[in-house]
Amino acid sequence: MLVSAKEMLQKAKAGHYAVGQFNINNLEWTKAILLTAQENNSPVILGVSEGAGKYMTGFKTVVGMVKGMLEELNITVPVAIHLDHGSYEGCMKCIEAGFSSIMFDGSHYPIEENVAKTKELVAICAEKGMSLEAEVGSIGGEEDGVVGRGECADPNECKAIADLGVDMLAAGIGNIHGKYPANWEGLSFETLDAIQQLTGDMPLVLHGGTGIPEDMIKKAIDLGVAKINVNTECQLSFAAATREYIEAGKDLQGKGFDPRKLLAPGFEAIKATVKEKMELFGSVNKA
Repeated sequence: MLVSAKEMLQKAKAGHYAVGQFNINNLEWTKAILLTAQENNSPVILGVSEGAGKYMTGFKTVVGMVKGMLEELNITVPVAIHLDHGSYEGCMKCIEAGFSSIMFDGSHYPIEENVAKTKELVAICAEKGMSLEAEVGSIGGEEDGVVGRGECADPNECKAIADLGVDMLAAGIGNIHGKYPANWEGLSFETLDAIQQLTGDMPLVLHGGTGIPEDMIKKAIDLGVAKINVNTECQLSFAAATREYIEAGKDLQGKGFDPRKLLAPGFEAIKATVKEKMELFGSVNKA
């Protein structure tokens, strides 16, 4: 059923586990993630970036597809449709389209403007029963192959944003999007601990979940991370399974070119990746 992410993340924080946000790109992705959540009795967050939303022809299409699947597949576990790294304009579009949760990434604005825009969105989301994620300190990413670690957020700025009434907070703790380079220095647990001490019960969000070692993931959950975003890993497993199918010449056998057959191994690979993450995050049987 479609819900905001608020309650599932409060439960996760209190229960010392995390709910996975798995980004969706098309029907296969969405169906694979929803079925895996149902099979493992796990709450789940479907992440939609602005780029993926555009690719799927718009946010209304995404909401229509997800709502249709929830009904047709009899999905009873809690499901949130969440805008990932939304601009202010993107947030407004998703509110209108019927998303149940949004992330406003105001990290590139001066802190005063980030605060003003976040306040406005807090009021709208409260009125509509949606959950809101805010970001402090930008999450790193690949820039011409030169990456040490992502930035670390200022714990006091995190408290200032948390106090505005957002439901979850993404704070940079050295994590980055995409594949982690060999020279990555790891997560800053000192920063995470300092943020957690100032923000109390606020569920914290870890972006760039692909490639962070399992022991670090577990430690982050112990320190208050209740939502972990996974995207690249599902893409890599989907691509690997599709490559294997084509390289084995299976698309040339019988009706192996039928997209339902061609995309099936990739679909199963996404399911396996999502299941593995749900087990690692501890969300299995927490629906």
